[in-house]
Amino acid sequence: MDAKTKNDSASTADREMVITRIVDAPRELVWEAMTNPKHVVNWWGPNGFTNTLEKMDFRVGGVWKHVMHGPDGNDYPNFSTFTAIVKPERIEFLHGGTSKGDPAVQFDATWTFEALGNQTRVTIRAVFPTVEACDITVKVYNAIEGGKQTLARLADYLLTMSAGKDGMAAGKADLVLTRIFDAPRELVWEALTNPEHLMRWWAPKGCTTPFCKVDLRIGGKFLYCMRLPEGRDIWGMGIYREIVAPSLLVYTDSFADAQGDPVPPEHYGMSAGHPTETLVTMSFEEHEGKTRLTLRHGIPESVEERKGTEQGWSEMLDRLAEDLAKA
Repeated sequence: MDAKTKNDSASTADREMVITRIVDAPRELVWEAMTNPKHVVNWWGPNGFTNTLEKMDFRVGGVWKHVMHGPDGNDYPNFSTFTAIVKPERIEFLHGGTSKGDPAVQFDATWTFEALGNQTRVTIRAVFPTVEACDITVKVYNAIEGGKQTLARLADYLLTMSAGKDGMAAGKADLVLTRIFDAPRELVWEALTNPEHLMRWWAPKGCTTPFCKVDLRIGGKFLYCMRLPEGRDIWGMGIYREIVAPSLLVYTDSFADAQGDPVPPEHYGMSAGHPTETLVTMSFEEHEGKTRLTLRHGIPESVEERKGTEQGWSEMLDRLAEDLAKA
């Protein structure tokens, strides 16, 4: 950082907002997610927001125009002009946007991408014209928390891009569930990696888990048995692909027999189109003293049992929440 940049930063410190997050993806992939319209429309904005992209002319002087649709039913038009592009290190744009009845939001935004091996440090810096404008944006739009949630959604979306050749297609196919638990991240991690904890809740409502074994290492096996209310046993297994305690857990998921050997889905009466192996990704994020768990299961929309899988996960996460409340 040169002397001018240091002086500029000092002079704007009271009217700027800075948010940083390290994501598990190489810088080139993060750049693609940020600059390709087919990707950015899928993750941009805080939790619960969707986007309608009207124009994204990615060049200096080009216009980026889109509407964010909030979970409250309100629309938030956004209009930006790109002012600097240094691939794959930095993007700058002048932003303007508002919703009906709310004050206008204007600021100079800079997104920087720092390569950290196979990870990337993403930093958002927004400089407002006045201290008052900065304060209003933070209070009215809860901008700091919104920025954190936006980067969390980017991190989740990057996992789908890493898992498939086309991140957009993968993102649509995956089953995604998000839950906030009233427990510290380390405790939630323990509940998902310790077999004694898993046996208390790792099954849908009405089912039990009489057996669970965890070899928590890359290439290690996760073997479990779910016992249905009528007494029938269904065995499953996984192989751990990524382990970043206490923030990321990735493993394959398939049906198995009692010896831990994989069996075809038809062995348990599943449809012929059910994949023999899927990928499960769990990310754990600290959230105001609680834990935000995002679960992504790569089970295609065409699979007949997809709704049942979603219901099963939902019931399991309900049981996890109950178990954590007793801790």
